[in-house]
Amino acid sequence: MGNPTGFLKVDRALPADRDPAERLIDWCEVHEHMLEDDIKQQASRCMDCGVPFCQSGNSRFAPKVAGCPVNNLIPEWNDLIYHGRWKEAIQRLHKTNNFPEFTGRVCPAPCEGSCVLGINAPPVTIKHHEYAIIERAFEEGWVVAEPPAARTGKKIAIVGSGPAGLAAAAQLNKAGHLVTVYERADRIGGLLMYGIPNMKLEKHIIDRRIDILKKEGITFVTNTEIGKDIPAKQLQDEFDAVVLATGATKPRDLPVEGRELNGVHFAMEFLGKNTKSLLDSQHKDGDFINAEGKNVVIIGGGDTGTDCVGTSLRHKCKHVVQLEIMPKPVDERAASNPWPEWPKTLLVDYGQSEAIAIQGDDPRHYQVMTKKIEGDENGNVKAVHTVDITWGTNDAGQFVPNEVAGSEKVLEADLVFLAMGFTGPEAEILEQLSIEQDGRSNAKADYDKFNTNVEGVFACGDARRGQSLIVWAIDEGRRAAREVDAFLMGESYLP
Repeated sequence: MGNPTGFLKVDRALPADRDPAERLIDWCEVHEHMLEDDIKQQASRCMDCGVPFCQSGNSRFAPKVAGCPVNNLIPEWNDLIYHGRWKEAIQRLHKTNNFPEFTGRVCPAPCEGSCVLGINAPPVTIKHHEYAIIERAFEEGWVVAEPPAARTGKKIAIVGSGPAGLAAAAQLNKAGHLVTVYERADRIGGLLMYGIPNMKLEKHIIDRRIDILKKEGITFVTNTEIGKDIPAKQLQDEFDAVVLATGATKPRDLPVEGRELNGVHFAMEFLGKNTKSLLDSQHKDGDFINAEGKNVVIIGGGDTGTDCVGTSLRHKCKHVVQLEIMPKPVDERAASNPWPEWPKTLLVDYGQSEAIAIQGDDPRHYQVMTKKIEGDENGNVKAVHTVDITWGTNDAGQFVPNEVAGSEKVLEADLVFLAMGFTGPEAEILEQLSIEQDGRSNAKADYDKFNTNVEGVFACGDARRGQSLIVWAIDEGRRAAREVDAFLMGESYLP
């Protein structure tokens, strides 16, 4: 605790965001940079608590209770930042997190939700400190390939190159195993690559880390879908262990009249095609869903919906609306949502702030249910019919929506994007390997064990736990790697 009174004297501050008028004409990251002295001052707000709740995420209570799932040593590297000991800070950060350049950008920071200072003041800017440490480390050349000194000869196949698969690959490679990662897309990264748009995570950041992993000896195979291009059982024959890290990529659909109309798309189809076309040709190939000049209605109020807002605005859409079925969050914690639970408070993310700047109001409409989607004579979407709702309980005690009489509305729509989350992993690989599934269709495997009912086949990340956060995916990839290592070698020294 370098400054015992820092939390009393220094107000919370983050880097400024670029002006919306400027950032909406490119696909670069939204945030500006912060001066080193200012970052040090922010680090001085850390109180080095006797019990650092920030670094103690627990799977039994997630997502209700916050804290860092990978157990980042947050007070330690906050103090190191304050004293300007950046190289030691990255050493401490890399002990627990393989990819702080990803989490420092796109993790929602459950650590900040359980920061002790956050009981009665704005929490420490932990997420930005993580970002600052890793970017300083890359600038200084401290992040270099570290291949293992010896190889075990054991071969492991990892299916999926998202954060869970990459974390498992990095850890197993450190243990000396021969790791091959299979990805069905043309680029490595999973949802990091094609699910998160550039303005949140520029793709050279992913490529930078993949280049290091390749130099460390990991083999990456793209454009190869296990279960189609290669039978899943072939992996069992050719490898000593298989790790399923395919993610939960089956989108939740909307069973309403008009769902089949032209112009109605899953959000990931919109976001993925946009990023691929941007990377391939700066959109010159035209191989993407273009929102330019169109009225866009986004159904879903989460991060993916926000990304659809930001992407549509960069296309220069005519107008964008985001429909959320849940109530509007409160401005401050409710009594029923005490610290250290994740604060269920209203946030204005980058997409909404851009819409406010361009359209003059927040695009989110709360407690709205879609009744039907209307089309024209050519089968193209032209409107979305909605009704306001209130929430109550039925006779069985279930939380259910109740329509508000007379609240029906019709919204003009040329494009409709469904951003309502994901229901689980795609089943083909699981069925080919005869993997048992849980009640939510995920691969059935216990947390901290990760072994499925099929010997030598493990599952981790969203494929096992369902739709979740990037930091939980990294945690599961690391923990699964330790279990695979122990399965192959009898014991494991991986953290």
